Amino acid sequence: MPRHYVTRLLEAAGQIILGKEHELRLALACLVARGHLLIEDLPGVGKTTLAHVLARLIGLQFQRIQFTSDLLPADIVGVSIFDRESHGFRFHPGPIFAQLILADEINRATPKTQSALLEAMEEHQVTADGETLALPAPFFVIATQNPAHQIGTFPLPEAQLDRFLMRIRLGYPEPAAERALLMGENRRELLERQQPVITPLQMVELQEAARAVSVADRLVDYLHALLIATRNSPEFASGLSPRAGLALLAAARAHAFIEEREHVLPEDVQRVFPFVAGHRLHLAGDGRPAPAAALDALLRSVPVR
Repeated sequence: MPRHYVTRLLEAAGQIILGKEHELRLALACLVARGHLLIEDLPGVGKTTLAHVLARLIGLQFQRIQFTSDLLPADIVGVSIFDRESHGFRFHPGPIFAQLILADEINRATPKTQSALLEAMEEHQVTADGETLALPAPFFVIATQNPAHQIGTFPLPEAQLDRFLMRIRLGYPEPAAERALLMGENRRELLERQQPVITPLQMVELQEAARAVSVADRLVDYLHALLIATRNSPEFASGLSPRAGLALLAAARAHAFIEEREHVLPEDVQRVFPFVAGHRLHLAGDGRPAPAAALDALLRSVPVR
């Protein structure tokens, strides 16, 4: 059964990333929902390790792209080089042609370079020299982002942010988990010995099974009421778009699937709402991302139908 794959993944990942079960479930839900994940946090809390763990446990082709201010779009997508033997140009694929992409410190690159990911993340394809090239399946982008106040960062354009299904933070580990981390084996060495617990094809099966989770009409009414509430609230500069509504529904389906339910409950929507809406909603006036308190207040203001 596909759900057995979820149990294997969570158990194996929890042995490497200690004390972050909730964050691991969210990251897996994002992957199962065919979305992309943005992790915003301080350096050194395990953002890169999370990407390595998922790639290793699923056996995915992995590429890490270190985003810097001088990175160019061609460094991501690829470039055409003249071939003397064929007397023509031949396209050399860039690192985007992998199954799991780690876009490390994505906000250190300029908006022009960040935009090179837009087509890949939305359409699972890239266009080079007028030719459309499909990306492998599954295709999953994990981007890490340093806090905006750090030197040398560029804010992500709203169109780029909208391509991420979820945004999460890992935060500092709990004291017991951090002590076990300090006293235990090196995480990198432990990961290198870890064998895949499922295959990429089995991950595609998980994604298909999650899409089959049923959604009642009343649940859609509740989700739609949340969207309307964000648009009518004077606290936000603008409300959630229809695409954000589809993202919320997909994330809720994936969450219900991971929780071993056959249908989506309102609590599934509520659990994923802060992570789907947090980077899409901005406060009116100063344009700051909506804080958790504002999102919680909105959830409380909309009755469950």
